[in-house]
Amino acid sequence: MRSDSVMLRVVLAAILAGTLLPAALIAAVGGATWWTLALTAGGEIIALLWLALARPGRASGLSNALHDRPSAHAEHTRQQRLATQLRDVRDAAQSWPDAIVLLDRQGCVRWRNTAASRLLGLHRQADERPLADRLSGSELGAWLRKESDQLHTDMPAPADPALRLSVTIMAFGAHMQLLLARDISTLNRLEQVRRDFVANVSHELRTPLTVIHGYLELLDPADLPELAPVLVEMRMQSQRMRQIVEDLLTLSRLETRHALPDEHVAMAPLLETLRREAEALSQGRHIITLDAATDVDVRGSGHDLHSAFSNLVSNAVRYTPSGGNIRLSWQRTSAGEAVFSVRDSGLGIPAEHLGRLTERFYRVSASRSRESGGTGLGLAIVKHILNLHQARLDVESEPGRGSTFACVLDVSRVIDSTIDTLDSGDSSPAGTSARRL
Repeated sequence: MRSDSVMLRVVLAAILAGTLLPAALIAAVGGATWWTLALTAGGEIIALLWLALARPGRASGLSNALHDRPSAHAEHTRQQRLATQLRDVRDAAQSWPDAIVLLDRQGCVRWRNTAASRLLGLHRQADERPLADRLSGSELGAWLRKESDQLHTDMPAPADPALRLSVTIMAFGAHMQLLLARDISTLNRLEQVRRDFVANVSHELRTPLTVIHGYLELLDPADLPELAPVLVEMRMQSQRMRQIVEDLLTLSRLETRHALPDEHVAMAPLLETLRREAEALSQGRHIITLDAATDVDVRGSGHDLHSAFSNLVSNAVRYTPSGGNIRLSWQRTSAGEAVFSVRDSGLGIPAEHLGRLTERFYRVSASRSRESGGTGLGLAIVKHILNLHQARLDVESEPGRGSTFACVLDVSRVIDSTIDTLDSGDSSPAGTSARRL
C-alpha cells in the first residue's frame, strides 16, 4: 500500500510539472479497470481495494498488512489519504486542456475528460457505440476505422472544423487505447502567416533585384578598371540575393503542397543529366563518376526530383577541394528501396551538426558557405521534396573523410523500367505497362 501511495505521489508531481498525464498515470499504476472505477463518483475506495487484489501477490500482501497494521485508525487514515490522491489525479485529468479519451477493446469510450466535449463533441449522454461510429462523417472517425500503423496525425476537429487538432492514439494494458487530441489551430495560423510573409516578401524582392542585376551587367569592368573589383563583387552578391529569393519561393511553393504529380520518371536520362551538371560545375577540378547499379525508374515529380538530386550534387562540388572524388550512384537495397546517393571526399561534417543540416539557413561553417556561394536553403528544399515523395534523406559524414547524402525512395515508388513502353527521354505519366515493384 505504501508503495502505491508513493507511486501516486510521483504521478501527481509529474502532472503538476506538465508531463503527459494519461500515459504517466496508467504506466504508474498499470491497470485499466481500477482506473475507470476511480474516475466515477465514490469509486476511490473500490479502486484502492482493486490495487490490492488486481495483481498477483496483492491479496497476500493485503492480508499481511491487515495482520500487522498498528491500528484500524491508521489503516483508515492511509486509505483516506490514498483516496484523496486519487481524487486529485482525477480532477487534474478533468482540467487538462487536451482531450483525453480512454477506449476499451471494442473502441468504446470508457472515460473522457472535459476537453473531449469541446474538441471532439463527446457529451455526457450515454452512447455505447464505438468512438469511430460516434464520429462518423468526420475525418477523425474515418481515421479511427482505418487499420493503420499511423499513430499520429493532424486533422480538423469533429466538433468545430475551424479548429485543427494534433491527434495521437496509443495502446496500453489489455487491448485498451488512449486517444489524445491537442488544439494546434493557433500554431497553424502562425505558421501560415510566416509562409505568407516569406512568399510575399520574396515575390516583391524579385523585381528590384532583377533590375539591379540587369544594370550591373551593363557595366563592363574593362571600361572602368578602377571599379572593376567593386563591380565584380556587386554582380556576385546580387546574383546570390536572386538565388536566395528563388529558393525561398521554391520552399513556399513546396510547403503549400500536399502532393506532387505522379509521373513516370525515367532515371537513366536524369542520372546522365546530373553527371553533366556536376562536370560543368566542377570545371575539371574533381574526378566525377556515375555508378548506375540498377535500371529501375521511379514514380513522382521529375522536375522536383531533379531539383533535389541536383542540390546534393552541387553541394558536393562546392564543398570538395580540387582533386577530390565525387561519386553519384543509383541502386536498390535488399528491401527493394531505390537510393540515389552522392559521396564526396570533402571536408566532412562533425556529428553534432548532422541533425540540423536540413534547417533553413543553418550553416556548419558560415565562412565556408559564403566562399562557396551557397544560400543555406538547398537541403531544406531537398527535405521537403523527399517528404512529398514519402522518401527520406540519410546523411553519413566524418570530418576529414567526406560525406554521403542518400535519397531513399520507398519500394512503392519503384517501377520496373525494362517493361515500360513509354519514351525513356520524357518524364510523362506512367502507362498501364509500367509495373510497380
